[in-house]
Amino acid sequence: MSADLARLVTSLAQRARAASLVLATAQVEKKNATLAILADLIDASHAALLAVNAHDLASPEATALSTASRERLTLTEKKLAHLAQSVREVIALPDPIGTELDAWTRPNGLRIRKLRVPIGVIGIIYEARPNVTVDCAILCLKSGNASILRGGKECFHTNTALAALITQALTAAGLPADAVQLIPTTDRAALTTLLKLDTLIHCIIPRGGESLIRYVVQNSTIPVIKHYTGVCFIYVDREADSDLAEKILVNAKTQRPGVCNAAEQLLVHAAVAENLLPRLASALLAKNVQLRCDAASAALLEKAKLAHTAAGPADFTAEFLDLIIAVRIVDSLDTAIATINRDSSGHSESIVTRDEAAARKFQASVDSAAVFWNASTRFNDGFEFGFGAEIGISTDRLHARGPMGLPELCTYKFVIDGTGQVRG
Repeated sequence: MSADLARLVTSLAQRARAASLVLATAQVEKKNATLAILADLIDASHAALLAVNAHDLASPEATALSTASRERLTLTEKKLAHLAQSVREVIALPDPIGTELDAWTRPNGLRIRKLRVPIGVIGIIYEARPNVTVDCAILCLKSGNASILRGGKECFHTNTALAALITQALTAAGLPADAVQLIPTTDRAALTTLLKLDTLIHCIIPRGGESLIRYVVQNSTIPVIKHYTGVCFIYVDREADSDLAEKILVNAKTQRPGVCNAAEQLLVHAAVAENLLPRLASALLAKNVQLRCDAASAALLEKAKLAHTAAGPADFTAEFLDLIIAVRIVDSLDTAIATINRDSSGHSESIVTRDEAAARKFQASVDSAAVFWNASTRFNDGFEFGFGAEIGISTDRLHARGPMGLPELCTYKFVIDGTGQVRG
């Protein structure tokens, strides 16, 4: 790695740290003004953004992407309108900074308050997802954090154009331009330097495939908030409503199969499998979903003359990110819970049932970041949760879990008022 590149990344982080100290006490009106300007700039820049995105899509790197990754990279008029709307929704959210989380007075008269404050500087590492450039920048800004963005080479020009709009909005609103910075190179060595700057950067959030996330975790001296994969389950209980089960399953698997909260695994209770599984399979096959089945489900589909293939052991812990789903029959709710806790990635799971007691047991016992009852796993998403956007979905247990919105981008500090107390 060249010394010049290391100096560039270090300087960028130093400027971000300085900007973070300004943002920490910035008035919410100024932060919201920045976001309003940015939303208007996105609305006014559709043609330019689509043109630069088309340039990225024509690159060899983009051409080599999977169908799911290329879909994430591609901007459309609809996606840009949604992006601007997500910025405006963050404006409407309450400012988390300064929120009093707790307060008490000690016997000696000390008044102690626990207040929500920004984390500081957050690094976001991501691949072919240009929307992340805006989503992460606006959430960090509203929560008083400076952000350093490092996107993939396959969307470098799109990210650069979006980052330029963010800089323009910051400057127009009177906030430091260095509050949001895009690393101006796709050289992997820049990432290596970034991940070691633990005196300047306080948190790293990787957004992308498992290989990228594992690289970040293995090479970072900065705390990392992450999820590796989205191996998400739909469990159809013995008391499931058939229409509801079909609607939820088809949506969870096919609405956007290449995302982390799409269903990858289907469990069906043995008591209803003979009648219900062929219906569910037919609905999935109509959407061109490939079914990879255990022996019990394969036998039922064979009898019904429905297409399927035999699953291998790896299929039952797989994140397919495609129109493929693994299918198993289970003999009880307890078996379903045990199977999910063993084989899922702890991301998003859903039970379909009319039995509230079974649903509540499922929700209490399944150890995942989001556990649904009679709803699609596709709702595990910051925008759908009402966060305006999200900076990522965490399957970690410390600090943040699930979609990360404004509160999850904060830490806290203790503020203590005294009247001259000294410790004896």
